Amino acid sequence: MDSSRKPSPFAVLAVVGFGIFIAADDLTVVSTMLRPIIGDLGIVLPDGLDDAAWIVNAYLIAYVAVMPFMGRLSDIVGRRKVYIGALIVFLLGSIWVPMTNSLPTFLAGRVITALGGGALVPVGMAVVSDVYTERRRARALGTLGAIDTLGWVWGPLYGAMLVRFLSWRWQFWLNIPLTLVGIAAAWWALREHDRPVRRSRIDWAGATALTVALISLDLALLDSAQIQSVTGLEELTGGPGGGLRWLFGVAAISLGAFVMIQRRTEDPLIDFRVFRGRNAIAAVFINFLVGAVIVIAMVDVPLFVNVIEVEVERSAVIAGWVLSAMTAAMAVAAYLGGRLAERFSYRAPIVAGLVLSLTGFAMMGTGWTADIAYTAMAWQLALLGAGFGLIIAPTAAAVVDAATADRRGTAASLVMVLRLIGLSVGLAGLTAWGLHRYGQLRGTIQLPPITDPTYSDVLATAQADLTTMALSETFLAAAVVAGVGLIVGLAMRKNSR
Repeated sequence: MDSSRKPSPFAVLAVVGFGIFIAADDLTVVSTMLRPIIGDLGIVLPDGLDDAAWIVNAYLIAYVAVMPFMGRLSDIVGRRKVYIGALIVFLLGSIWVPMTNSLPTFLAGRVITALGGGALVPVGMAVVSDVYTERRRARALGTLGAIDTLGWVWGPLYGAMLVRFLSWRWQFWLNIPLTLVGIAAAWWALREHDRPVRRSRIDWAGATALTVALISLDLALLDSAQIQSVTGLEELTGGPGGGLRWLFGVAAISLGAFVMIQRRTEDPLIDFRVFRGRNAIAAVFINFLVGAVIVIAMVDVPLFVNVIEVEVERSAVIAGWVLSAMTAAMAVAAYLGGRLAERFSYRAPIVAGLVLSLTGFAMMGTGWTADIAYTAMAWQLALLGAGFGLIIAPTAAAVVDAATADRRGTAASLVMVLRLIGLSVGLAGLTAWGLHRYGQLRGTIQLPPITDPTYSDVLATAQADLTTMALSETFLAAAVVAGVGLIVGLAMRKNSR
C-alpha cells in the first residue's frame, strides 16, 4: 500500500467492510459449533441447558451494550483510534477463547470479543458516512449492510466446515491473522479520520445509564423467551420468571434516568434533536420492527423444516439451504436499496421493501403446509429477504443524515442498537405466541386411547400438524407487523434527498 496516497472512499469502505464482516461472522458462527463447544466445556444436557444458552446470549448482550458508547467515543476522539482499538479488543478475545476449557473463562473471552466486534459496526458506519457525500451515502451504507448480512450467512456455514474438518477452536485462531490484517489496513485507510470533528467531552453518566438499561432489557427479553420455552406460558411474575419483573424495572428506571440526563447535559450522548424530523423518527421505528420480524424467519423456518422433513439428518442442511435464499437476496437488495434511496428518496425503497416483506410473510402464513415443496419455500424466502434488504440502507441513511457531522457515530450506533433490541423483542414475543397457540390447538385434537396401536402415529401426526399451524400463524403475525411498518413508511416525506 502506498502510504503517501490518500485513500479513496471505496478503499475506506473496503477496509471497514472487512472488519465488519469478521465481526458479523463471529456473531453467528457458534450456532453450528454449539454441540462440540458444550462437550469440550463439560456442560451436561439437559440440566446445563441454561448454561449452554449463555454461549450465544453473552456475546449478543455485550455486542448491543457497547454500541452507543463506542459510536459516540469515535465522534469525540476520532474514528481511527476507536476502530483500531476495537480490532485490538476483538483480537485479545480471539486469543483468549480457544485457550479456555471452562464455561466462565469461555464466556469472559466471548464478552471481550463482543465488545470489540460490537464497536466495529457503528464506527464503521460513521466512517463511511464521513467519506461519502449525503447524495451517495445510502449506497455506501447499503453496501455495508450487504457485507454485514453476508457475514451472518457465512458464519454458520464456516463454523460447520471447521467442526467437520478441524475443530471449533480454529474459528478463533484464524481470527488472529485476519484481525492483524484489518488493523494494518485500517491504520493506512483511516489516517485522515484520526481527529474529532469537534472537541467535546464524554457523557459518562448518560453512557452508564444507557448501558445498564440495554443490558437489563436484553437480559429480561432473552430470559423471558428461555423460561417460556421450558415452562410454557406460566405467569412471569412468579416461579422461575420472578426475576424478570425486577430486570424490566431496572431497565425502565435506567432508561428514565438516561432521558433526564440527556435533557440536562450540555453535551448529551444522544442528541434528541435527531428525532425532530419525520423521516428520522419513522426510520428508527421501522428499523426496530424489521429487527423484530427478521428473527421470526431466522428461528421459525428451521423449526418448520425440522417438523416436515422425514429424514432428521437432512433437516439442518435443508434449513440452511432455504434460509440462504433469504439472506442472499437480502444482501443483494441492501445495495439496491441504497441506490434507490439515492435516486428517489428514503421512502421509495422502504415502502417497496415493506410491501415485499408483508407479501412474503402472508404467502408463508397461508401457503406453508406439511406438503410444501422446498423450492417454493426458497423463492418465497428470497422475496422476503429482498424486502428486508431494501429497507436496510434507507433507514440507516435517514437517521445518519439527520445527525450533525459530530454525531454520526452516535446515530449509526442507534440504528444498530434498535435493530438488535427489536430482534430480542421479536424472539421473546415469538416464543410466547408460539407456545400459547400450540397449547390452545393441542386442546382441540382427539386422540385414540393410549392402548390403541395407532396412538403413537396419530399423536406424531397431530403434533406435526399443530406445530406447522402455530408456526404459520407467527408468519401471519409478522405480516401484520410489516403492515404497521408500511403505514409508517407511507407517512415519510418523498422529497427527503
